[in-house]
Amino acid sequence: MALSLRQLNRTLLARQHLLERAPLDSLAAIESLVALQSQIPNPPYIGLWTRLQRFERDELTTLLQSRHLARAPWLRSTLHLVSAADHQRFQAVIQPALARGLRSFFGARAKDLDIERLIQIAKPYLEAEQPAIGALRDKLQEHMPDQDKQAMAYAVRSYLPLVQVPPSGTWGVGTRATYTTAESWLGPAEPADLGALFRRYLAAYGPASVMDFQTWTGMTSLKAQLAAAFKELVEYRDDAGNACFDLPELSVSDAEAPAPIRFLPEYDNILIAHRDRRRILPEQHRKKVFVSAGRVLGTVIIDGFVGAVWRVQQDKARATLHVSLFEDTALAARDAIEAEGLALLRFIADGAEVYRVEIARHA
Repeated sequence: MALSLRQLNRTLLARQHLLERAPLDSLAAIESLVALQSQIPNPPYIGLWTRLQRFERDELTTLLQSRHLARAPWLRSTLHLVSAADHQRFQAVIQPALARGLRSFFGARAKDLDIERLIQIAKPYLEAEQPAIGALRDKLQEHMPDQDKQAMAYAVRSYLPLVQVPPSGTWGVGTRATYTTAESWLGPAEPADLGALFRRYLAAYGPASVMDFQTWTGMTSLKAQLAAAFKELVEYRDDAGNACFDLPELSVSDAEAPAPIRFLPEYDNILIAHRDRRRILPEQHRKKVFVSAGRVLGTVIIDGFVGAVWRVQQDKARATLHVSLFEDTALAARDAIEAEGLALLRFIADGAEVYRVEIARHA
C-alpha cells in the first residue's frame, strides 16, 4: 500500500500528540516519544507544553530530581531527556552511535586512546565528585598528560554511560552541567534489543524506513540486524517508493485530518527523526530552520507542516513573541497563530505584565 505525503504527515502529528493534546503525565508522554532532545534545558518543557492537555514546569523538574527521568548523552551523541527505565533498557543498543560520534568529532585525536584505562580513572571520580566536564578533563590529564584532554573526556562520555545531575537540565538553568555514572544514579541496566527500540520508534514516528531509523539513532547498516523484526511489521511505500514499516496494531491517519497551530521548541525531535524530512518540513524551507551547524530554530506547524519560525524577546515587564511566516498564505491562520502564541508566551514568560505576538513575513 502506498502512503501519500499528507498521510505520513498526519500520522506523524497524531503519534506526536500534535493533532490533539494528550491526557498524559510528563513521564508517560516522554516514554511515548522515547526521548526528547535537550541540548539546552528549556525546549523539552516547551515541547511537552505543546503536546499535553495539562503541563506544569515543576512536574518535569521533579521527575529529573527524583531520578524518574535523566538528561544524558544519548541518540546521535546529543543530550536527551529519557526515562530512567528506557535509558537503562536501550543505552547498550545505541552504544555504537556514541562510539561513532567520538570518531566523527575527534578522528585521529581519539585513535590511540586507552578506553579501558580512561574508564578506570573516570568512574570512581564521577561517582564520588559529580564533576563538570571541565573538571573531568583536568582529572584525566593528570593521569595521562600526553593525551588530548577533550578527546579523553569525550571518550569517557561515549563509552561510560553518564547522566547529568540536577539542577542541570532543569528550566532556566544555564548550560554548565555536572555528571555522574548512569549506574550509580539510575541503578543497574536491563538491556533490550535493537528490534524493541525499532518498535518504540515506529510507535512515535512511523510508518518509517530503516534509513529513517538510522537517522534518528545515529547508527548505520541496521537492515540485516532488523530482518527478524520485519516479519512482525506492516510494510507500506512512501511517495518515493521507499519501504516504510509500521506496527500492525497502529493505523494511518486521514490525510485531510485538521491540524491545529502548534509551536515547537528549538531542536524538537520531530524535525530530525527521518532521513526524508518532507513529511513535516518542506525542503524549500529547511535552511530557514536549520540555520547553522547544530542549530535548529523553534518552529510553527501550520496546516500540518512547518510554516514559520519563532523567538521570544523579553524586556523588563514586556514579553514579545516574534513569528516569521514562510508563505503569505499562512496569513489566513493569523488569528489562530496569535491565540496559540499568546498562550505559549504566558507559559514561557509567566512573570511578564505585557504580552505581544508580532507576525511578519520571513525575510
